[in-house]
Amino acid sequence: MKAAVYQKYGPPEVVQVKEIEKPVPKDNEVLIRVHASTVNRTDCGFRSANYFVSRFWSGLFRPNNQVLGNEFAGKVEATGKAVATFNPGDKVFGYDDAKFGAHAEYMVLAEKDAITTMPKNLSYEEAAPITEGAHYALSYIRAIKLNKYKGIQMLIYGATGAIGSAAVQLCKYYGAEVTAVCNTKNLELVRSLGADEAIDYTRQDFTKTGKKFDVVFDAVGKSSFGKCKPLLKKKGIYMSTELGRMSQNPFLALFTPLLGGKKVLFPLPTISKEDVVFLKDLVENKQFKPVIDRTYFLEEIVEAHKYVETGQKTGNVVITME
Repeated sequence: MKAAVYQKYGPPEVVQVKEIEKPVPKDNEVLIRVHASTVNRTDCGFRSANYFVSRFWSGLFRPNNQVLGNEFAGKVEATGKAVATFNPGDKVFGYDDAKFGAHAEYMVLAEKDAITTMPKNLSYEEAAPITEGAHYALSYIRAIKLNKYKGIQMLIYGATGAIGSAAVQLCKYYGAEVTAVCNTKNLELVRSLGADEAIDYTRQDFTKTGKKFDVVFDAVGKSSFGKCKPLLKKKGIYMSTELGRMSQNPFLALFTPLLGGKKVLFPLPTISKEDVVFLKDLVENKQFKPVIDRTYFLEEIVEAHKYVETGQKTGNVVITME
């Protein structure tokens, strides 16, 4: 089968499309014919290993799992003899950032993993980007217990990336008042996603809005607690999807809550089968829709990595196997 393989850490060019052995499902696994996947910040981060800490998961000197791709949509081709909830021919989608493997024509997942049947009336390319950005957003939303505090005032910086565009929609689902920060061309997009107010960062310094927020969520990791602190209410919360300068955010998350004032939260993202089913329901009820920027063929995956690394993508970059 064809797969995008990387055998060492480095720039996008370390990824090469090769023929590799097709996986065989174990008794508790399903074999999936992948029709679509994505290239995202997680893929690029593990490929480059610019954050050395990522190597403790992926391999210290070289990648252990040499096919990236953490989210996918495809069709079940075969099932292990112990699998009860999936059948050959089922259209499925899901997420796996433990083994990756979706940048290939076939992959295997355990029946209990973060996988379920696709939402109705979606193409594979539309279903593939449902989980990655949304599961990060969900993890941060749950950390602030947004479901218990309707009307909370949130500022989302980087509101048009995969995480940010998902966060705008999910925060509105939970009843937050959302101010979205983006560039000029995406002002109408964030409004269409549900943002109550939009700030064009190319024309206005978002830290000088004069408004105070319960939560500032930096969905692209380009700001800092120090810069955003003036935006926060007395006991406001700052969250970022990146470690920050000198990996400060995890450390700030340890001691700022002890001070009783403005604080940093740095939740570790998780995803479960229940989360994927929840996102499927939101999509089917038109309460969430992943934003798609561009689509590349598997053979163009190096260009997809390069584009994602510009930091200028809007929503998701899809890889199609067709």
